[in-house]
Amino acid sequence: MTELRIRPHRRRITLLLVFALVIALVVAASGLWFKLQGNISTASMRSSESAAPDSSHGLNLLLLGSDTRDLEASGFGKGSGARGDSMVLVHVAAGNRRIDAVQIPRDTLVDMPACDDTGHGSFSGGVAMINSALNYGPACSVAAVEALTGVRLNHFIEINFEGFISIVDALGGVDVCLPQPMKDPKAKLDLPAGDQKVNGTDALALARTRHAVGDGGDIARLGHQQMVMSAIVQQATSRETLARPDRLYSFLDAATSSLTVDPGLSSLSDLTALAARAQAVPSDDITFMTMPWSPAPQNRNRVVPSADAESLFASLREDSPVALAGTKSGKKSDADAASEINDRAAAVHITNAARVANLAGDYAKKASEQGYTVSGVGNAASVQGATTLLAADTDQAQQTAMALAKDLNLDLKPVTAAIDGVQLHLGQDYQSVEKPEKSPVKTTNRKASQSLCG
Repeated sequence: MTELRIRPHRRRITLLLVFALVIALVVAASGLWFKLQGNISTASMRSSESAAPDSSHGLNLLLLGSDTRDLEASGFGKGSGARGDSMVLVHVAAGNRRIDAVQIPRDTLVDMPACDDTGHGSFSGGVAMINSALNYGPACSVAAVEALTGVRLNHFIEINFEGFISIVDALGGVDVCLPQPMKDPKAKLDLPAGDQKVNGTDALALARTRHAVGDGGDIARLGHQQMVMSAIVQQATSRETLARPDRLYSFLDAATSSLTVDPGLSSLSDLTALAARAQAVPSDDITFMTMPWSPAPQNRNRVVPSADAESLFASLREDSPVALAGTKSGKKSDADAASEINDRAAAVHITNAARVANLAGDYAKKASEQGYTVSGVGNAASVQGATTLLAADTDQAQQTAMALAKDLNLDLKPVTAAIDGVQLHLGQDYQSVEKPEKSPVKTTNRKASQSLCG
């Protein structure tokens, strides 16, 4: 009898404790949410705020590493104002299929547009190094990068030196692999060769050093910045971080305390949504690359974008994969493969309206080789001057038409019509709508998942 009385009592105590624990966790989580939300700083993205560009066909984000040098623990040199010590243009592809992160050398000379005063002073415009734009606020950096690349930005995130150090330290350090010892007193760097875990101060020094690598210029250090970025991605997404609430919170607290973002990213829910998009991309499909460059004609110690850079930026604008020289192009990610199946679902009919022998058949062969279902080819009853691409008013047909134009390298946009599937009518101007074939881009690059010793 006694045992029977004790068990219900114990059950009630257990339920009360569980209930109390749940309440405590909810309250704590709510408190953490408001704490983290209160950490975030914002700044204008443009002089006149307008609706952000649609991100359903790819999201573009500018990451700014600021060398304001307002470190509590001094030692990284003296300076005033703010310069973009690191600038990375990040493109998250539609469907979260891949992330392309392009480092823009800070010594890049650009014809910067005029910048209105957004709280940091105004700039009248003119030729300058792109890192100087941050002196006039993030909005000026956004304008400079958009002018350089032609890529319309959705958001920006700025992080300062101190924030970088605290983020790496909150992760418990990051693993790096150095082929040889690196020493640079100016960057407070002194690391041995080989595999090692470095703290925030050493990680920053490794990312910033110029005198310990190459010719001591800005370009030489970009490879080490790629390795450090890869190391942070690997550590932040590791079980070692995600399975430890204390470390995860420390990381989130450090990250939110260190960021200045545009108003469109000013809430935790906005940042969470962005993080979810990034987290959905396998690390195999996250690529860091350096903007292709050549020495500036007016100053050999500065750089300007090369012809390969325009090809790279065009791929970002078109939400197309960047063809990199020296990489295997045959292997596609599962997400890309699944997306391609969906993009090729509608049947395609191709018509020769140019009176050029075998024209429809040639295009049908190209489309079939790309995985499209060609339902038929034929000759038009009359000559047509303009090439047109028609698509039924369905998501499937519209996606197939857009993918077909991209894969056949045609400068065409689908026109909605009362038809079934997709129809490509090749007119007499068919050659003028063919875009030049893109050559593989030659530049330093690495995958986020790549071995740090690779």
